[in-house]
Amino acid sequence: MRLLIVSALSGSGKSIALDTLEDCGYYCIDNLPLNLLQDFINHVMLADQKAYAKTAIGIDARNQFESLGSFSESLKLIREKGIDCEVIFMQAEESTLLKRYSETRRKHPLTDYNIPLKEALKIEKEMLTEFARHANVIIDTSRTQYHQLRELIRDQIGERDVKHISMQFQSFGFKHGVPLDADFVFDARTLPNPYWIPELRPFTGKDQPVISFLKNEPLVDEFFNEIKGFLERWIPRFEAEGRSYLTIAIGCTGGQHRSVYLADLLIEHFRQPLVNVIVRHRELH
Repeated sequence: MRLLIVSALSGSGKSIALDTLEDCGYYCIDNLPLNLLQDFINHVMLADQKAYAKTAIGIDARNQFESLGSFSESLKLIREKGIDCEVIFMQAEESTLLKRYSETRRKHPLTDYNIPLKEALKIEKEMLTEFARHANVIIDTSRTQYHQLRELIRDQIGERDVKHISMQFQSFGFKHGVPLDADFVFDARTLPNPYWIPELRPFTGKDQPVISFLKNEPLVDEFFNEIKGFLERWIPRFEAEGRSYLTIAIGCTGGQHRSVYLADLLIEHFRQPLVNVIVRHRELH
């Protein structure tokens, strides 16, 4: 049996994630009170293991603060029953959440006459600390649109072979901020930059002129081989420790050339039956 517990800061995409998981064959429940989680597992999931073999439960700040504090103990009890339980935590930058609420004019679940939106976001983040701490994977949706998030959830979580580790290679531009959900960040800004060659500037790392330029640079090849060697050495150890997800971010200045080329190169190298790999070019989207 597989149970996904999905928690998120309000406005970061939990409803989209649950809808996507439902499309992937999961039985989904949103906003289950945490103090009913054990009863649901004992009297529903375990009573009909075939019907609830793949279940996803959304738990968020609409729960009472006192019950959220018991999440660590609840998670321990779930795993002692032999259930494959993973925690997914979704977040976004404060400025992004403020903008989303402004655009949709929705009410944050913690706001009232005495608590403005900005303060509610801080309270919510504190309330969900335990979920973030126990998360198997953290997804930052600050720069992710609806269809991109659905694709990410489907490829990285919903349709992943649970026997093998899932790896996401993400290119990004440092001038737009470092991804908050990366396990490893590699800085490619010291490599030769196609941007400074006028005829290459309009292209990206997916275009042949830029690929040819970077392919002929010894430093780029050396950088790629060192990242490849590091991951080849440590991936088996992460799997042995029970890690299910790894996000490897490659950054350059603008996220258009060097990081894109390297992320594509890495995904081609690690694409094999024993490793589920996906790629995301953040700035190209």
